[in-house]
Amino acid sequence: MAASAVEEILPPYLDSTSEPPPLFDGTTRLYVHFQCPYAQRVWIVRNYKGLQDEIKLVPIDLQNRPAWYKEKVYPENKVPALEHNGKVIGESLDLIKYIDANFKGPALLPDDPAKKKFAEELIAYCDTFTKNVWSSFKGDPIKQAGAEFDYLEKALHKFDDGPFFLGQFSEVDIVYIPFVERFQIFFQEEWKYDITSGRPNLAKWIEEINKIDAYKPTKCDPNHLIPFYRSRFLA
Repeated sequence: MAASAVEEILPPYLDSTSEPPPLFDGTTRLYVHFQCPYAQRVWIVRNYKGLQDEIKLVPIDLQNRPAWYKEKVYPENKVPALEHNGKVIGESLDLIKYIDANFKGPALLPDDPAKKKFAEELIAYCDTFTKNVWSSFKGDPIKQAGAEFDYLEKALHKFDDGPFFLGQFSEVDIVYIPFVERFQIFFQEEWKYDITSGRPNLAKWIEEINKIDAYKPTKCDPNHLIPFYRSRFLA
């Protein structure tokens, strides 16, 4: 079972006025923004594997980024990024696999070949899922995004040994939840639409994920999300 959550005090954001941490001093650092869904994926992995002491969170202010972040840490100038063993790597899906392979803690994928194959399909589809939901905001969101939520509902039917995509909690749930969490909040707020309505598996999945200690502290702030989504997608 994953390490239970010890209440973690989150460090403050580093911005253009902040000094860099002592880079490449042997400390493993995960550069994040607390409201970024891609960073949230890797943050959940870190927590789930019980690596709070091994991997230090370093929040970067994306609205006022420190120059040293691009110059010295990650030329892509995005989050998430992981500083480990003298190098820095990015991209959330790559980081999930990297942390799973290089650190202790519960494995993020089961050994079952059928489940592994299904995991690959679902993870490959996630970008399409998010793009289709985001683009629906400009049209008829409930109708257009409905097909994407139906896709999740059907995928959650595949294995009946638990409420998650592969039955038990896995990398697939971690890949999807940051986006589903945001879509659930925004559809409810903007269109008074419950994405779990008529989708019992999706409702159960969200309910069960919300019980996972590794996930709880990573949840987005609706007060930040709603104005951000409005300005980004509806303006």
